[in-house]
Amino acid sequence: MAANWTLKEKSNGEMVVTVEGEEWKKACDKAFRRLAQNVQVEGFRKGHVPAQILAQRIPAYQTQVQAVSDNANEWMIAGLKELGLEPVSQPVLDIRSIDADHAEIVFEFTVAPDFEIGQYKDLEYKLGDLTVTEEEYDKELGRLREQYADVVEKDSEAAMGDTVNIDYEGFKDGVAFEGGKAEGYDLELGSNSFIPGFEDQLVGIKAGEEKDLNLTFPENYHAEELKGADVVFHVKANAVKTKILPEVNDDFAKDVNFPGVETAEDLTKLIRDRLAEGKKMDAERAADEALGKALTEGTEIDIPEVMIQNEAENMTAQLEAQLRQYGMNMNQYLSMTGMSREELVNSNKEQAAASVKLRLILDKIAKIENIEVPAEDVENEFVNMSKMYNMDLEDVKKQLDADLVKADLARQKAYEFVKEHVKKAEETAE
Repeated sequence: MAANWTLKEKSNGEMVVTVEGEEWKKACDKAFRRLAQNVQVEGFRKGHVPAQILAQRIPAYQTQVQAVSDNANEWMIAGLKELGLEPVSQPVLDIRSIDADHAEIVFEFTVAPDFEIGQYKDLEYKLGDLTVTEEEYDKELGRLREQYADVVEKDSEAAMGDTVNIDYEGFKDGVAFEGGKAEGYDLELGSNSFIPGFEDQLVGIKAGEEKDLNLTFPENYHAEELKGADVVFHVKANAVKTKILPEVNDDFAKDVNFPGVETAEDLTKLIRDRLAEGKKMDAERAADEALGKALTEGTEIDIPEVMIQNEAENMTAQLEAQLRQYGMNMNQYLSMTGMSREELVNSNKEQAAASVKLRLILDKIAKIENIEVPAEDVENEFVNMSKMYNMDLEDVKKQLDADLVKADLARQKAYEFVKEHVKKAEETAE
């Protein structure tokens, strides 16, 4: 067997595999025996028909095509290995020529594009300001106090931040519309849970009072019949409730029940430490995004459409898996967004193209810098995944291709290499 590769435009090409001689003869003989098992001739048991009769019943061309069908995958894999090719699309098979002496088979597919890599050393990796401001601290402390606040009913007027328990019903042109009615609903004023103006008009209402709210639905509202519609909501306030925030003292610090927190001073330190940690993570994430953008902007790659399409499909599949974790299916999500699955996939293509481009660049860096991934690193990654997903280690190995895991680890190492070679001036900048 011999193979050769011809590259065409947009990283598409064809691999021609030629099989001849003894290898082709053995493939045809085996195919003939396979076909013979199904030949029925009156007077002979199935599978025991004489060869000379079988030769009359089974055309040579049928045997040759069967030989190709039986061995095409094996020959394709051998050809890919011989030429060092890795398809990024499903190969399409065609028989160019075939006879008793040989078979010439064509596999058309797309490969990853070749390109000249741009600068990947001395790029910027700069973290933003990591200082925790008093405003940020006060906001987080306020959130914690809100969480542990006592809620009590009051006789006075509702104010922003209060919760109003209401019965309501909406009317369009004097007719109640579907989904516009509820009873005993707790609405926090200022939460922006309802359409604009609804909560504002309830400021000042008291328990037992009723009120008509004249409102207009937003033009981008999800229900077609209500987009931009003028409506009236009839509302009855059953109760007005307000929050009594706890004092920040040692008792409150103990009530929040954080490990190691016994005093207000302990609580203050914990809050500031957590904010600092979160801010650092956000800064690193932003710096990573900026570095990735710098990497991709410095290199031109003509990415085949099939690679972008496959990545967009993978992103959609990942979203579908996440939806299942929250008890929602894809049809529900598509209904909420007003998109078809095809439109959702297409909406992911810009991000998919950026992701594919960065992956190709990191693969190139790993190759240029001779970055190796030891077998023990791959094994450790399998172990980590088994712990993360609470799965048996061997089951993880069955579901994931070790070569793909190795390639992903190589990209991670390539990215760490880039981070280690950022502008030295940025390392000491504050």
